[in-house]
Amino acid sequence: MWFKPWKQNKVDPLDQVVRDRLPRHIAIIMDGNGRWAQKRALPRSMGHRAGVEALRKVVKACSKLGIEVLTVYAFSTENWKRPKDEVGVLMTLLTEYLRKELQELHQNNVLIRTMGRIADLPREAQHELEHSMESTRNNTGLILNLALNYGGRSEIIDAVRKLSKDVLMGKLRIEEIDEEGFSKALFTSGLPDPDLLIRTSGEMRLSNFLLWQLAYTEIVVVDELWPDFGQKALLEAIKVYQKRDRRFGGIHTN
Repeated sequence: MWFKPWKQNKVDPLDQVVRDRLPRHIAIIMDGNGRWAQKRALPRSMGHRAGVEALRKVVKACSKLGIEVLTVYAFSTENWKRPKDEVGVLMTLLTEYLRKELQELHQNNVLIRTMGRIADLPREAQHELEHSMESTRNNTGLILNLALNYGGRSEIIDAVRKLSKDVLMGKLRIEEIDEEGFSKALFTSGLPDPDLLIRTSGEMRLSNFLLWQLAYTEIVVVDELWPDFGQKALLEAIKVYQKRDRRFGGIHTN
């Protein structure tokens, strides 16, 4: 079971964060699977498998905390450039994760959502995604948003095409296009922008992730490779976030 009760007389680590200052939406760039495997003289596929277990721990913790949305960068549009065998492993792990975890995700009120050019994924992966989203569509807990075949630039291009088509069809006037309308044309339509972005493995770049949505997101970069990231590291990142002074371009006055 996911939610095993903590032993008596022990403080729940999740109570170490300020509950009324939690981020609504956490986004994560899950980086470092390959390096984790390399350090252990293991094939890269083992790093990806260890990364799936890290995701399971983080989803569990976010659900228990009451986080509204968790968006994870699972497969980018650039990842197709990787060796064919590695891409195959990633697609297999995706379908395995959905099959093995769907029941517990559903039981714990998690809603599964995707973003990206899903139609270009292998048919088996599409089928599992469709089944998982349909099975959890009425859930009201954590939204697990899987970024698959996703790129921030391609997302913006797709939104521009969608709005341009509406203009050409007479459904929209050019002067009516604003930030709110543009946001609704993105894959994240209906979701709040991320409050906190976590990137593992110490890399200092966005890697074409949520380029529009991250305008005022607090960024926390951690040294842990993704397979080593778990509840403790998540809580530490949230604590860092809670110490930030979010002004959204303005100033705070006393």
